[in-house]
Amino acid sequence: MPKVGMEPVRRKALVDATLRAVGDHGSLTVTMSEIARHAGVSPALAHHYFGSKEQLVIETIRSLLRQLRADAVAALREADTPRERLSAVIRVNFQAHQFAPETVAAWLAFYSEAQRSEAVRRLLVVYARRLNSSLLSSLKQLCPAENAAQIADGAAAMIDGLYLRQGLRSAPVSIATSIALTESYVDAQLAAVAGGVGAAAGRRAPVTEKR
Repeated sequence: MPKVGMEPVRRKALVDATLRAVGDHGSLTVTMSEIARHAGVSPALAHHYFGSKEQLVIETIRSLLRQLRADAVAALREADTPRERLSAVIRVNFQAHQFAPETVAAWLAFYSEAQRSEAVRRLLVVYARRLNSSLLSSLKQLCPAENAAQIADGAAAMIDGLYLRQGLRSAPVSIATSIALTESYVDAQLAAVAGGVGAAAGRRAPVTEKR
């Protein structure tokens, strides 16, 4: 019988072991027995806590999303202006622990699994919507809504693309470079919107003839 109070510890150990094992394999071909061995528990106990490997994989993704959300909340709490909050969202998605090789490999495996598993696909959609919403919330305070939506889509695509490029071990992009590229894109888009709005206002300004 499991020791009282050990369930949360062992559940976390199994989630952490799943992330490492999937990352090491680069796919979800890892077995429940291998995961249990990584966690230092028996396969029977792993099945007792999660029922199946799919449920354990889903809980692993949920754990990653919870951590990402908690990191975002903490970072946003320290930001004062809309532009600072936008930078906070960008930085959170490029944190060092998110760039650990096994974590990157695991995310790639999860995206691949989403083509077959509706439960995994839904969780990744939740992530995408949260990222877009976080970006959009600040951008709407910096430019018109239609421009904000377009810039948010572009920034989210850059964040995901730069992150997934970490899977190309031969051509990785550093954390600092990834942040700088995304920030540069956002700054350029905001400047273009500001310039366009200014030019449009100038065109609309009435011309007063001198008498």
